[in-house]
Amino acid sequence: MTGLVPLAAGPSPLWYATRAGGTVALVLLTATVALGIAVGGRYTPRRIARFEVSALHRNLSVLTLAFLVLHIVTAILDSFVHLGWLVTVVPFTASYRPLWLGLGTVGFDLLLAVAATSAVRLRMGQRRWKAVHWLAYAAWPVALFHAAGTGTDTRLTLQLALYAVCVALVVAAVWWRLYRAGPGRVAVRLWAGATALAVPVVLAAFMNSGPLQPGWAHRAGGVTPAATGTVHPAPAPADDEGGPE
Repeated sequence: MTGLVPLAAGPSPLWYATRAGGTVALVLLTATVALGIAVGGRYTPRRIARFEVSALHRNLSVLTLAFLVLHIVTAILDSFVHLGWLVTVVPFTASYRPLWLGLGTVGFDLLLAVAATSAVRLRMGQRRWKAVHWLAYAAWPVALFHAAGTGTDTRLTLQLALYAVCVALVVAAVWWRLYRAGPGRVAVRLWAGATALAVPVVLAAFMNSGPLQPGWAHRAGGVTPAATGTVHPAPAPADDEGGPE
């Protein structure tokens, strides 16, 4: 058996840091989006001041970016797959799961655009800033599908429950916003309600036909040790996956 490279005992600490950072970032992004939807517009909370809600929304956004940076840096530093720093800003350039990693890059770019324009909000004007700020809402479903399509722990019960809670929270926020909006702007309200219902349906269909099926690691575009010069960790017993996100 000379010349064979032994399998690693398991994923590296960087892999765990990548998964943990990505999961926390998704939870924080969900909370940020749900809060922004639920209390947006002219709604005024009764028990807390509006500036407190704005401060909470802003702090959640900052924390989301912080954990997202942790998620990205640890993924780049992990030697399982040589991603390179270019994939952090240019979507669909990775050799490892290009589509699903590309969605993560798109989500990160959208959030960067929101953060950058928020820093110059007064110079841009409220209307232009709001137009860009809507990108944060677009980043959420993109990040959700990135996590489901790339994450090697997607088939775990706890991870599936986490995705379900994130979807339920955002959908509930949308319907709460529609409920208190009152009559008027029927077309916009119908579009928002239909979109809120479509996301969980499309996600469930994708999960059942993709990540929850055997062989997803290969179909998603996983690479081999020969392509990267690294060694795959030992795969989980119930799945054909074993690498980092």
